[in-house]
Amino acid sequence: MALPESPIDVLVVGSGGGGLVAALTAAAAGREVLVVEKLPTIGGSTAISGGALWIPDNSLLREAGETDSYDAGWAYVDGLVGDVGVATSPARKRAFLTEGRSMVEFLRAQGMELQHVNNYPDYYSSRPGGRTGGRSIEARTFNGKKLGADYKRLTKRTVLPALAVRAQDLSGVSNGVRTWNSLWTNVTTVWRTLSGLLTGRPMLSMGQALIGQLVLATQRRHIPILTDTPLLRLSTDARGAVVGAVVRHQGREVSVHTRCGVVLACGGFSRNRQMRAKYQPRLAGDWTHASLGDDGDGIRAGIDVSAAVEQMDEAWWMPTSIMADGSRHMCAYERAKPHSIVVDAAGERMCNEAGSYMEIGRRMLDRQATLGNTDPFWLLIDARHRRRYPFATWPPAITPRSAFTSGYMVRARTLEELAQRCRINSAALSATVNRYNAMCEKGVDEDFHRGDDAFDRYYGDPAAKPNPTMGPLSKSPFYAVAMYPGDIGTNGGLLTDEFARVLRPDGTGIDGLYATGNCTASVMGRMYPGAGATIAPSMVFGYIAANDAARRFNDSGR
Repeated sequence: MALPESPIDVLVVGSGGGGLVAALTAAAAGREVLVVEKLPTIGGSTAISGGALWIPDNSLLREAGETDSYDAGWAYVDGLVGDVGVATSPARKRAFLTEGRSMVEFLRAQGMELQHVNNYPDYYSSRPGGRTGGRSIEARTFNGKKLGADYKRLTKRTVLPALAVRAQDLSGVSNGVRTWNSLWTNVTTVWRTLSGLLTGRPMLSMGQALIGQLVLATQRRHIPILTDTPLLRLSTDARGAVVGAVVRHQGREVSVHTRCGVVLACGGFSRNRQMRAKYQPRLAGDWTHASLGDDGDGIRAGIDVSAAVEQMDEAWWMPTSIMADGSRHMCAYERAKPHSIVVDAAGERMCNEAGSYMEIGRRMLDRQATLGNTDPFWLLIDARHRRRYPFATWPPAITPRSAFTSGYMVRARTLEELAQRCRINSAALSATVNRYNAMCEKGVDEDFHRGDDAFDRYYGDPAAKPNPTMGPLSKSPFYAVAMYPGDIGTNGGLLTDEFARVLRPDGTGIDGLYATGNCTASVMGRMYPGAGATIAPSMVFGYIAANDAARRFNDSGR
């Protein structure tokens, strides 16, 4: 498809969740919309994510028989996030909470099939306003063949790629066959996957299902999505208003002119080593899980037209291991199982291993700063852990030889030998394990409160007593895997107001320029309230941006 020569109403840069929702919203308001995507595939980081949306007081939650309210959502978000800058202003938080509910109804009206993620707790459910039943929703599993040719254009998921796992299945799948519920979850997940393949209906789930359903909705509204079309720069008029953008399409630079505005939804800068060195100098390596296109294009384009930035030192941290083939693995559930701990090179624990991944990642960075090194951390497990639970992409009790020959996983008969091979302080490790094992008898973590919160227990083992997340490291052989402070994206960027309008350093808005997602400073600040607290704000503020652009167009009388 060729780029339009005449002006369009709204140009959306980026085809992740935020960008596609912005495009749908603008089209529903009667605007002519174009989506451009720099990669050859559609979906960005959203497509390779868990695909959950954290939306307080949403209708799907209520229809599932759960109770929530705006006031409870406000108490939780405001108490957890605080007011640490313009990005987390009361007006921005109110916009997220209010418009989030409206966006869910809008998406359902576009034909999207969503469901409440059962019993996935808020990450700090014991805080005022927190819910043990959670507030996350997800797209229902989706037949990819409904997309026609666009099915092949979807960004492929790299985590558990062969299984149609839903967000609400994660706890059960991660427990193997330890309980009847986990066994049933694994059986139904395998059956869902196989039945789809056998009938020629590949079942998409998680982030792919969310993007797949959004793409189908854009098809119904005839919204073009041009891939292999990166943003080069924004175009402005004499007043400094954004009136379009220059993109590269089919090998040449093309100007796209807009009447209503440009919505930047093109991710953060996790893949840009120069920007990370400038804004996040304490990060010692490249351990990101973000999309390959996550290299700061939108942020740089905004800065070039005098946009302000905030929270550039922050990211959505995720404890990460590096597999034998160089791929990254999110250490999400393994560290919450019994018979595991995380230690530093000094042989000491430094966190609640079952807690929020963002908080653990930040603690890893802080610990490295305290120790004055960039040594990896170590996830230690014993034989019972490896026998009972999946690890990375391997089922329980099955570990490929390459895991050991590549050095990804270290195995030893004793903890002393394991410490020597991993260059961990042996005496300190022995003391740490002895103390931890003693606490396991009572099931109370006196040091870091592991298992106290409902989210801690979500990935635990219900068959383990008295604390589903705790069990001694005492059964040989012992295993160790190096962990690093990776991320699933940066969460600082262009500063925006409650209407998703990009701001200058003096607080004035740049007319015609909107932004959402990881190219902006997050409304969640430096916290991660629950599953989907990155994708939800991206989509909500994409919805807000498109509605504001359409309203301002109407008000102008153009």
